[in-house]
Amino acid sequence: MKGREQFLDWIVYELYPRSFYDSDGDGVGDIKGILEKIDHLSELGVNALWLCPCYKSPNRDNGYDISDYRKIMTEFGTLADWKRLKKELEKRQIKLIMDLVANHTSSQHEWFVKGRKSKTHPFHDYYIWADEPLNDWKSVFGGSAWEYNEETDEYYLHSFDKEQPDLNWENLKVRKEMKEIVDYWTELGVDGFRCDVLDFIAKDFQKDKMYNGDKLHDYVRELFNRKETKELFTVGECKFDEKEIGLICGKDRGELTAVFQFDHLHTEGVNKYLPTPFLLDDVRNTLVKWQKFTIKNGLLYTIFTDNHDEPFFLSRIPQAKKYRYEAATAIAAMFFLLRGIPFVYQGQEYGSVNSKYRKIEKFNDVETLRYYEEHKDSVSKKELMERINRASRDNARRPFAWNGKKGKNFGFSTGKCWLALSSEGKKINLETDQKSEKSVFKFYKALFAFRRKNEAVRYGDFSDWTKGDGRFVYVRTWKKQQIAVCCNFESSQQLSEMKRLQKEGFSPVMSNYEGQPFDEDFRPFEAVIFEKILP
Repeated sequence: MKGREQFLDWIVYELYPRSFYDSDGDGVGDIKGILEKIDHLSELGVNALWLCPCYKSPNRDNGYDISDYRKIMTEFGTLADWKRLKKELEKRQIKLIMDLVANHTSSQHEWFVKGRKSKTHPFHDYYIWADEPLNDWKSVFGGSAWEYNEETDEYYLHSFDKEQPDLNWENLKVRKEMKEIVDYWTELGVDGFRCDVLDFIAKDFQKDKMYNGDKLHDYVRELFNRKETKELFTVGECKFDEKEIGLICGKDRGELTAVFQFDHLHTEGVNKYLPTPFLLDDVRNTLVKWQKFTIKNGLLYTIFTDNHDEPFFLSRIPQAKKYRYEAATAIAAMFFLLRGIPFVYQGQEYGSVNSKYRKIEKFNDVETLRYYEEHKDSVSKKELMERINRASRDNARRPFAWNGKKGKNFGFSTGKCWLALSSEGKKINLETDQKSEKSVFKFYKALFAFRRKNEAVRYGDFSDWTKGDGRFVYVRTWKKQQIAVCCNFESSQQLSEMKRLQKEGFSPVMSNYEGQPFDEDFRPFEAVIFEKILP
């Protein structure tokens, strides 16, 4: 495939460097640690790496508060280490995607440090200021989005933490700075950018829009529709409906390659701390909607269940406690055989789940700590910690469990870890999983190999064959090949769709249970993949 469709060949691994592997015993993951474990990526079968922020940062928001876009965080290593990582990835034919945080900087960035001291300083207008708060906007992390600055007797805007002041994209100099940052890393060989909260760069105070203002498309085109950047893979984190996605990802608009669409993760409602009941049928219906929309409009869909901002997907499913392997592998088949670009998050490949802790001291995330402070006087401690254990971003950020040796930090580090380990790491870790007859890792490895091998999975059309609740049955068709994916959910049941598959000549080729019987009786979270070669 050529053009944008080439990205359908990618399988992306999101790596959170602080928690992947620590090479020097300081309790913090680093680039040399990634290099030591780089063959894990090759063995899994991914061919692209999304590296979460590794830039210089005071880590108020774990790297998403950048104080220098051209320097590597000291804890992570040096630019020379980064260049070596890039070289080793190239040897393994693995692309590199960097995180681009364009909406805000750290309050310790030179621009803000100098700009906050005087209204006349050239850097002052790099940020958004007002004599009084212009509105009642709330920070995503809680509280007012406006913070008082005594030195200039003004308020500055921060859509997230107060240590993350928003950049003023109305300022031509800011846009020039961002283009130069993108070009700096592009010249060093990066293959693409994941653009953090990109819709927030365009605000409209007249229309009371904190994000997705009218100038967003102009800003994105200015950033990426240039000779130096046109061929890059770009994926945006944005809150968009169908119309906006069609615009910003349109093939000839010169904006983004794709966006992350979060509807399937928000079927429980927008308040993740107080979710409504979780139903996989709702997830299936959402996936069907977006498969049809993206294919019809020639767009690329991003396929994912987990990332650094979400609790582990498996922990949303109550029955996964009993059927962890089966649920993990069924969900993998259900998602990663769809049409789109797969993204797998570290730890997902061995079936990670959320941790359970009774003390807030086991958490580090700025959003989590803010939620705790806001509710500790109105909610019982037991209830509050249950909410936090269920929803905290720290669930996905805890150190990778390479083995089950708790006394040795599950193989992550020889020092005191920057964040409490997974409470489940003794039994849920990579080494134990790989030795198990029911190995999530081995299934992921086989699934990704199947995806790479079969063009019908990568490029094919999508047809929903589901005829009832508690299941997802769909067919992918490309040229003379058809692939059918049948995923049962929580309960044993008969899948009437099997009669049609058998009648039309499909044959089973892969399953997450032993054997591949061709009958209607499906066990909890059983997933079977079928193939048919057309005449």
